[in-house]
This record gives sequence, structure tokens and C-alpha cells, in this order.
Amino acid sequence: MKDIILKSSSPRRKELLSNMGYSFTIKVYDVDETMDKDKSPYFNVKALGLKKAMVNKEMDYGAILIGCDTIVVLDDKIYGKPKDEKDAYQMLKSLSGKKHQVMSGLAVIYKEHIYNDVEVSDVYFKELSDKDIYDYISTGECFGKAGGYAIQGIGIRLIDHYEGSLNNIIGLPTEKLEKILGEINGMEN
Repeated sequence: MKDIILKSSSPRRKELLSNMGYSFTIKVYDVDETMDKDKSPYFNVKALGLKKAMVNKEMDYGAILIGCDTIVVLDDKIYGKPKDEKDAYQMLKSLSGKKHQVMSGLAVIYKEHIYNDVEVSDVYFKELSDKDIYDYISTGECFGKAGGYAIQGIGIRLIDHYEGSLNNIIGLPTEKLEKILGEINGMEN
């Protein structure tokens, strides 16, 4: 098995990759996460996943480098991590009773091989009352998560249903990643 480096500080990505049974190292570098407003959310998240994997790739040459970024998208608007309670309220109110997409831009680099793709899952929110929203915000779980919710936690109460990869919604498209890692591990050194 080749060395794997996960270029992410996300505890959810770390847990998901660990659950896949891989040993890996985490390296986190500062990356400008500014989105290009003239490009689609799909383009932006794909580019950002690649940018994260590419940082200092020469220093880590020969290892499998994984970069990923996850965004929540409603009507072509990107919802990042809420800055404060007011921001969280506005995000959750916007998502209430609607379908939105969770997009993860995944990039895997091994030597000269670059895999870069986007996984898209649909999430359908229940119709939420102000009380539902404030009760959820009071748990603190909304902070540090794109869209202001965690489907793997108390946030499941906000969800009617979802379509696609649950792990993608949590933050790492593990099914897609497993296919890529299998292909790379089948390569000659």
C-alpha cells in the first residue's frame, strides 16, 4: 500500500477515511478558498478540491494526495459555514422545505496521475418552524459545517430524505474515492 496524505483538517473526512480502513497522514496547508463568482458552484468545488490536493505536491511526491471540499448549493447559491447564529438562521430558513445539493470536489494525485471529479447528492429539508431552527442552532452543531447542519448528528431531524451518497453529504465521497484508490494501488510503482 502506498502512503496516503489527506490534505484536510476536517474531523469528518478523517473519520470517513479511517472507516475505509486506510492508514494515512494529515497535512494541512493554507489554501485560498475564494470562489470565482463568474463560475458555477460545480466548477468552483472541483477546482478547490484540486487546489487542496496540489498544495506542496512536490514535497509529497510518491504519496497518494487527497484533497476535498464540500459545499451546499441552493438555486446556484453556495452556502458555506455559518459565521454566527444569525447567519446559521438565515441558511437554515433558506433550506427549509426545499431540495438542495451537496457537492464535494474530490482530487486524488499520485505522481503524474490526477483524478478530479465532483460527487453530487440531493438533500430534502423538512418544513422548519422558527422554533425548530433556533432549537437546532442552540445545540451548536451548525457551526463549522457547510450549509449549517450535520446530517450525521442532530441535524438528521431537519432532513426529510436524501438521494445519493450519505458520506458525500458528510464530507467525503468514499465510494468514488475507493474506486480511485483501488486503481492507483493496482499501478506499478
